Amino acid sequence: MAGKYIGKLSERDQLYGFLRYDIQPQINGTTNHVSYRVFKLNASNDVYLYEERNTGVKLIGKFLYSARSNNWESSAARLTREYDNLSKMRGYGLTGYPHHVARPLGRNYSLNALLVTENCEGELLSGIILSAIQSGHYQHLYQKLTALGYFLSAFHNRSAVGVGVDFNQDCTYLDHMVTHLHRRHTLSWEEVSEIQWLRDQWRNQPRMWEDQQVYVHGDATPENFMFGGGLSVIGIDLERARRADRVFDVGRIAGELKHFFFRATGNKFAADPFIGHFLWEYACHFPDRHRAFKSISRRLPYHMGVTLLRIARNDWVDHVYRRRLIDEAKECLRSF
Repeated sequence: MAGKYIGKLSERDQLYGFLRYDIQPQINGTTNHVSYRVFKLNASNDVYLYEERNTGVKLIGKFLYSARSNNWESSAARLTREYDNLSKMRGYGLTGYPHHVARPLGRNYSLNALLVTENCEGELLSGIILSAIQSGHYQHLYQKLTALGYFLSAFHNRSAVGVGVDFNQDCTYLDHMVTHLHRRHTLSWEEVSEIQWLRDQWRNQPRMWEDQQVYVHGDATPENFMFGGGLSVIGIDLERARRADRVFDVGRIAGELKHFFFRATGNKFAADPFIGHFLWEYACHFPDRHRAFKSISRRLPYHMGVTLLRIARNDWVDHVYRRRLIDEAKECLRSF
């Protein structure tokens, strides 16, 4: 995991003591002659890599509180949630090959709501997708989508409970996306009204309520999955994991694939073979593959539409492409 070197962690820093005496012994059982090099990673939060110079041990530190947000209670709640989610999913056996969730090593609320996890190495899905688009060679992407389908099916199926999904939660999530885009003057009132009408049409579809709740990753973007050899997949950043419809995650991956190919090629259909492959590979881990594929595919357009609206909120999206994303999101939502 690459990052920008910013210096050596001072032994007088409170963080140094926490890493040395609380975290380091969990890795190699020693606290002797410890010295940490610090690297700033590219992430939405304040995330750093700490490399112990003598042993080569690498740790990831994620600070959930910052002066920008200035909300201590929210940051503390996020820290508790992510630590507990990582522990919970590892408790379902997602450790080692082929399915692995990053191991939480410690948390410290007094250090700006710090979460420390093991460092995981691998190819990010985002890099795999971009490489496939740029090179025109797609076999590696197909292989990794097979692995991801296997990982997510395990993530979901192992955590399933006999409680039906509450699609109202997904409707509320769509409302948040729409409100944000309208406040930015990106959606007109007419478009808001149309999307709200489409939301209610989906709400009235029995299929949106038919599955049972599972734990979903909650932020299944190409930046949050790493790949090793074979079927190895590592899941990171489980801050938003919660119980929901499995298609919340599956639709997020499908929407992200559409976005990556749409943005690079201008062709909104370019990702369809990869989306279809991913769904088919995900569905193969059910007793009736064809039935699972059909059920998931019928619920998918809603979640893809929400994902495209979510991407459209980003500041880095230019006006022309934002408009294309919104138009495609509405097309997805019209497919009820």
